[in-house]
Amino acid sequence: MPPLIPLIDGHLDLAWNALSFDRDQTLTVAQLREREGRLVHSNSGQSGAPGARGGWGRCTTSLPELRNAGIGICLATILSRAKPSAPPPALQLRTDLDHASQDIAFAVGRGQLSYYNLLESRGWVRMIRDVETLDEMWTVWADGPEAAASLYKDAPGIPSGRPPIGYVLSMEGSDPIPDPSYAQDWWDNGLRVASLAHYGQSAYAFGTGGDGPVTPRGYELIKEFDRLGMILDLTHTAHTAFFQALDSFSGEVLASHNNCQALVPGDRQYTDEQVKAIIARGGVIGAVLDAWMLAPGWKIGTTTPQSPGAPTLKHVVDHIDRVCQLAGNVKHAAIGSDLDGGFGTEQTPGDLDTIADLQKLAGLLEARGYSQADVRAIFHGNWLALLRRGLPRRADSASGNDRGNTGGASAGANGMIRRSAQPGRSAVQAESER
Repeated sequence: MPPLIPLIDGHLDLAWNALSFDRDQTLTVAQLREREGRLVHSNSGQSGAPGARGGWGRCTTSLPELRNAGIGICLATILSRAKPSAPPPALQLRTDLDHASQDIAFAVGRGQLSYYNLLESRGWVRMIRDVETLDEMWTVWADGPEAAASLYKDAPGIPSGRPPIGYVLSMEGSDPIPDPSYAQDWWDNGLRVASLAHYGQSAYAFGTGGDGPVTPRGYELIKEFDRLGMILDLTHTAHTAFFQALDSFSGEVLASHNNCQALVPGDRQYTDEQVKAIIARGGVIGAVLDAWMLAPGWKIGTTTPQSPGAPTLKHVVDHIDRVCQLAGNVKHAAIGSDLDGGFGTEQTPGDLDTIADLQKLAGLLEARGYSQADVRAIFHGNWLALLRRGLPRRADSASGNDRGNTGGASAGANGMIRRSAQPGRSAVQAESER
């Protein structure tokens, strides 16, 4: 078996899975599936039913499985939405994303952050707030999980041979930011990547499922993101809002988990024009593994990975290749799997069982003519280069000022809100990719 190529995954909803689906991310995938297989899902009435929400009994991802996949660094999300104008459901389920106000979405998001903090206190993960921590974590994982484990053989306070997973805190839709002035507080608590919207109308922009603009409050938030040095994730941003956000934001941009509309129709995918706009800004686009975004004709709840014409990992390569062809190079394509993002193996490529099967993409890319250096760029090099440009230096973070905040106090250890709106933003000198 060929050695694992180190991977960076641009999008994983680890805390949402833990808090909303009761998935202990420290268990193996086999343990999670066995546990869920013994339970009856409240939506379907069937254990592990293909249509069960969240892929009940069919999960693909956990922290031990990330190590098996060679994933030592990922972008891990905060995910919670506010839909105050939507009618309340007859029964509010724990898995529901939508809440009656942004204040509630904020509190739910803080709960997810608390889960990450607890995992870190127990040595499972390490938050990446700055370039230096990114490089430290990459040094651990650059030679693969076995080498990483050897570095932690006798590490104090950490079980022998269990290196922590590094994660950059990301927010999928900014509803958990109650108003733009709270962006500082989230920054102080480690948020480094954020998008404006998820599905439908958010407080800040229109998202997937229609078209609409950035709102006035959205422009205020973009200004705050610019001041802080936040990286803007354009995934889920509607067509009009997409270009408005690009035009009004001067920092680093990415699309954490997005595929190509030229291959699969629908506004969840990006047009060639949008892909080229991200490329022109030096951005990176992570290929996503949700089956309905990989090949035309997938019907959620009806089509299965065994259906004729259902997508395989070769279709993931199709989307990666499309980005590379539009760019004329491999510098802007990556992986943002979104595995366990509200679905399981009932809605993934048929030749994927767990996230560890992402390693199969290496051989498929090479068969398509990509060199080993190209594969390493797509697997991790492109994310590394962007994060090294976009993250602040440790000296800035340690001062509580981060990138350009010249007078703001950081959040206290008890999590009390300390907001600031001091102007000024300094650039971070880009480092060359290692």
